[in-house]
Amino acid sequence: MNEQLRRTEHSVFGIKLTDAQPLSDIPAIWRVGAIVSTLLMGGLALIAALFFGRAVLLPVTAALIVGITLSPATEFGVKYRIPTPVSAIAVVALLMSVIGAVLLLFATPLTEWIARAPEIGAAVQEKVRVFEYPLSVLRDLKNAIMPGAAHGPTVAVESNPAELVGAMLLAVTPAVSQFVVFFGTLIFFLITNIHLRRKLIVAFETRDARLRMLRIWNDIEDNLVDYVALVTMINLALGAVTALMLYLIGFPNPVMFGLLTMGLNYVPYIGPGVVAIVLFAVGLVAMPALAQAALAPALFVAIATLEGHFITPSIVGKRLTLSPFLVFLAVVFWTWLWGPIGAFLAVPLLIVSIVVLGHLWPQEEVNLPG
Repeated sequence: MNEQLRRTEHSVFGIKLTDAQPLSDIPAIWRVGAIVSTLLMGGLALIAALFFGRAVLLPVTAALIVGITLSPATEFGVKYRIPTPVSAIAVVALLMSVIGAVLLLFATPLTEWIARAPEIGAAVQEKVRVFEYPLSVLRDLKNAIMPGAAHGPTVAVESNPAELVGAMLLAVTPAVSQFVVFFGTLIFFLITNIHLRRKLIVAFETRDARLRMLRIWNDIEDNLVDYVALVTMINLALGAVTALMLYLIGFPNPVMFGLLTMGLNYVPYIGPGVVAIVLFAVGLVAMPALAQAALAPALFVAIATLEGHFITPSIVGKRLTLSPFLVFLAVVFWTWLWGPIGAFLAVPLLIVSIVVLGHLWPQEEVNLPG
């Protein structure tokens, strides 16, 4: 055996290769390479279109996801002979009322904190003084490694009120237009949902294609409604527990932060992290000591860990089984592509993708031995 191995060994640029054989079917490999290259170019073109068209595609996609989730409400109204436009407008009006009430609830403390900005800054500076020594050590180390960075040029910045107002208008105007596109798309989709489904199904010629399209549509709707309903119930419980915990430790505005927890927990991984950071930042302002400021985020991390690793998997896993790895990749991808709203849409879009791919390329279950 050793003699045979020694006879088939040779080297390429000093690297030993054993029993190297030439490729048997080069044309087939080129065909596979051409298909893979075409798919990669198509995928890159799709990602570029989603990125550069996000001003329109983002609110439209969000409206379609929300519309599919709320469509059972309009269908419920149709069963009781309520006109579809009336049901759709009522559902959208209720949604806008909830959003407006939440914004008003957040507006009052935010206005108060902005008015107390100098006082808050002094209080925070006093509490974080314990970090001055390690920060100074890091600063000295940086200056020792890069001595030129400590004596860089200084730039004086003068604030112009007109420029600030212009920058605010530039930031607010796209958001308002996207808000209008979102609610316009949502209303018209809810009004025409049943008619649109029928037209889309009838557009296919064969009976099998129509049945496949009907099953895809129904599965997308059922899975999205189940996911949103289950996660909403879990988030309501998490928000209530967080608000109670904050109330017991004397944290300000516990109801507001409970609602913030409920809303941000729709975003896996990122949402709870943002809530913990916000609680620590507010604790630095509201609590008298640094240890007390860290108490609220520490307790919240414990509650969120219990919810994310034990409660939610045991409840959601019975109805929807999503790979945590795929969920993480979806959140990272859509956050990079569409920002915070993309993070909210990541899991629903993942569900839609899995349903569509599962119907177009169904896979048979394989039982591995052992």
